[in-house]
Formats: sequence, C-alpha cells, structure tokens
Amino acid sequence: MKNFYKPVLLLPGICISLFVNAQPVPSLNSFINARTVIYLDFDGQTVAGTSWNVNGTFSCKSSGLNNSQITEVFNRVSEDFRPFNINVTTSEIIFNQAPVNRRIRIIITSSHQWYGSAAGGVAFLNSFVWGDNTPAFVFSSLFNYSVKYIAESVSHETGHTFGLRHQSIYTGSCEKIAEYNWGHGTGEIGWAPIMGAGYNQNMTLWHNGPNSTGCKNMQSDLGIISNEINGFGYRTDDHAATFLNATQINFINNQFNMSGVVERTDDKDLFKFIMPENGRFRLNAIPNNIGTGNAGSDLDLQIELLDSASRLLGTYNPGLLLSSVIDTFLMAGIFYIRVEGKGNIYAPEYASLGSYSLQGFYSQESVTAKNSIELHGRADKDIHQLQWLIKTKETVKSQIIEIANEGRNFYPLYIPATNERTYQYFSKENKPLHYRIHVTLADNKDYYSNNISIRQGTVSVPQLIGNITNGTTISVSSPGNFQYLVTDPGGKTIMKGSVQNGFNSIRTGNLTPGLYIIRFSNAENSRTEKFLKN
Repeated sequence: MKNFYKPVLLLPGICISLFVNAQPVPSLNSFINARTVIYLDFDGQTVAGTSWNVNGTFSCKSSGLNNSQITEVFNRVSEDFRPFNINVTTSEIIFNQAPVNRRIRIIITSSHQWYGSAAGGVAFLNSFVWGDNTPAFVFSSLFNYSVKYIAESVSHETGHTFGLRHQSIYTGSCEKIAEYNWGHGTGEIGWAPIMGAGYNQNMTLWHNGPNSTGCKNMQSDLGIISNEINGFGYRTDDHAATFLNATQINFINNQFNMSGVVERTDDKDLFKFIMPENGRFRLNAIPNNIGTGNAGSDLDLQIELLDSASRLLGTYNPGLLLSSVIDTFLMAGIFYIRVEGKGNIYAPEYASLGSYSLQGFYSQESVTAKNSIELHGRADKDIHQLQWLIKTKETVKSQIIEIANEGRNFYPLYIPATNERTYQYFSKENKPLHYRIHVTLADNKDYYSNNISIRQGTVSVPQLIGNITNGTTISVSSPGNFQYLVTDPGGKTIMKGSVQNGFNSIRTGNLTPGLYIIRFSNAENSRTEKFLKN
C-alpha cells in the first residue's frame, strides 16, 4: 500500500487576494548540470494516470503567484537542496529530459477542492523513485499565498517523496507531544526542521531527530535524501580543505569576490590570498539569502583567518547572525580563509549547509609610519578603561572610539575631543569587546590604531595590552607568574622570559619589524596571542 503524507495547515491571519499569473513562468535552474530534477510547477496541470487519480482525471489551476513571488519560492527551495547533486527547476522542458525515476513534479496550485482543505500539501512517501510521474502538491490558496509558507511546504513535501517522515517531539518517557517539531528561537538564527513545521522560523534545516513513528526512530534527513535508493547523492566538493590545494583568490582593484557551497557537515573550504602590502583587510562572508536578516539562509557561517604558517589568527562567528565579518590590519604576505557551517544556540550543526559569497577588501589605511596611534586598555570589573597615544606632527582633526561585538563591523562608540586620550566604558557584556581608535588628521587622511580585546571579569591568563608596538616594549597584564615564549610565524624561537602579577613590559627593541607569536604558560593555564612590531 502506498503511503501519503500531508503537512500541518497553518492559516495566517492576513488574507492576500488571488493573483493569476498572466505571464510565462520564468525559467530558473539551481544546478543545470545535475541529471536529477525537482520541478516546481506553477502554471497549472491536468493530472491523469497517477496514484492520485482514484476518481479520475482532474485539473489544477495555476499557483496564483506573480513572477517575483515564484522566483522567491524557487530561491528558498533551491537553497534547501543546494548540498545535493540535484537541479531545482521551473522548466517543464528540463523536467521531461530527466530520467523518469530521477525526477519529481511539485504542483503549486490554488486548486485544493479535489483533495479538501485539511492540509496545505500532500505527497506519497518515496514516490520520487516510482517512475510513474506521480506528483506532490502544495495548495497555495490554503496558505493565503504566503511565499514563505509555500516554500516551506514545497521542501517539506519534496522531502516526503525522498522517503522522509515528519520530525516529531516526544517527552523523556517517549510520549509524543507534537507530530511536528516547530523548532525554537527567534530572529535570524531561529530554527526549525524542514520536516517539522518551519513556518515561523528563519533558519529551517534538515534534521537528525526522532520521526513520527517513535521516539527511538532517529531519522537522519541528510542520510536518507542522499542514499543509494534516491541515487543522486551530494554535489562534488567545490573547494578543497587542505593548504596545498587551497583555492587562490586575487585582489583586483583592491577587492575580490568568491563563492562556494558547504555541501556536508564536515566540509571546510580553504582559500588563499596575498596581502600586497601592510594595510587594513575586511571580509564580508554572507550566506545565500533572499533579503534582509539573511532571510531564507540555511548556513551559519564561521570564518577562520590563518597566516602563511597555518597558524590561526582569529575565528569569526557572530552569535546572533548567520553572516560573519573580518575587519583587521595585516602585514604584507600570504593568508588563508577557512569557511565552514556551524550551529548556534538554537540550530544544531548537523545541516548548517548551503551556498555563500566572500567579499574581500584591502586598503592602505595605516597603523604605522610617521603617524601612529597606540591603544591600550584593561578591565576593572565592569569598567573598560581605554588609553591611547597619538604620534604625529599633524593636527588631529577628529577622533572616534570604535567598538566591535563578536566579530561584527566596528561602529562608533564615542567621539572624544581632539585633545582627549582616555575613556571609560561601562560594560555588562560577558564576552570580549573589541576596540580601536579612528583618527582623521589635518591632511584629511584616516589612520587607525591597533585593535584590542577586553574581556569581562577576572583574567586567568596574561593578556597583551594592545597587539601593535611601534616602540621598544609591549605591555602585558598578568594575573600571576607566567613564562612567555616569542616565536616568528614559522615557529622559530626568538626570545623568552617571565612576567609577574600586574602590569609588565616586554622589551621588543631588538625585534625586526614583522608578525610574532607570544605564548604565556604556567602549570595550569596557557594562552597564545600575536603582535606586530613596526
């Protein structure tokens, strides 16, 4: 006996008038080289000779969506299936060219009367491989033509055709309390399973959890979709994870653009770039989305920045955002960017997958030369105390204290008078905050200080007070007695010594300009930081 499934029907409180698509449906494809096809049929269809036709042939009207809405549904669904070797299309020609047991038609229609009004969509389990053109349905009129709801239902019903059951919720004693897992959380990272009910969450993903047949029946959505029965599997990895085979990206007019796909949970994409000179480097890492707040994204990006010796310089993964930003100063040389998908406080890492773009920029904004700004800071309970020194023969025209939270863009915090050199900031954030000083001189050129990070509460290991030195010493705040070891990026020991409780100065006058690694350690703790000698 063939089984069919239907999703929960959620009727929004807003009614949208029916719009009959009078124009040809735009021809869209997500991965044209794939032989396997999911066909989104928006323009109406007569259904005959399938498992739905127990009462004879019937006709379905068009979806009632305009071309802009159709495109958004396509983009949302395409991102859900981006990791797989499969083409989501709106072209019936492409559908007809695909093998009959490697294609599925999803009819998005305003006609639900033939079935009833109890469900927003219906599908037969495993019907993708039947080879008899049995479609699945999504009833756009019952969702009041909500593009978000229709797209969620399309991916959900397609999942059924690939063999997926509902992701459900159970108590600790295995009592089912909800047929559909509605997820949890709010905002950009609010999460729900696609095979649950993701209508009210932004980040809807494939899931590994108990399905509707029992609390002990764990359903790996990714494993079932990509299995040998369905026969299409994952896309080929587009960017290698090794340093030897890292994808080279080049600056053109001081910027670069690159894109990629995180296809599997353990996939890491590695990119290599060259800073042509000392300067400011910025990177915007953006998951594929259809609008503000990374709407429709399936990928929570984590970015790592590494140097030529494969040493980690920083990890960037804002907690409440799916995108990531790097904004730092680098010496001339070779660097690497590592991209991967991560989970967050709501979403598991299991299926944080999808496509992304990288936009990189470098500029000659200086923290060196004859004009320089040295920023120092420390935490005194809830007070972050900042102090800076400006070395210049020019007149200071303006200065701005900028702050960054969890790797996001720096933004203005306070505008001091041109003669001020100290500032106190009250912070209740239980996480590092990043600061820098932006100075404009009388020549109208912009200069930036070193970036510093100040952590809340008691310090358990030494911290550099600023990570750029233009003089003969670099300052360290230490909670006790620690040994330190300074090496170059290749691991060669340059110098070593010890620091004591309180503020310490480490002499750097004999160091040649460049990037250095300093490691503090005692019997219980250790910490590694980097600093720049100009």
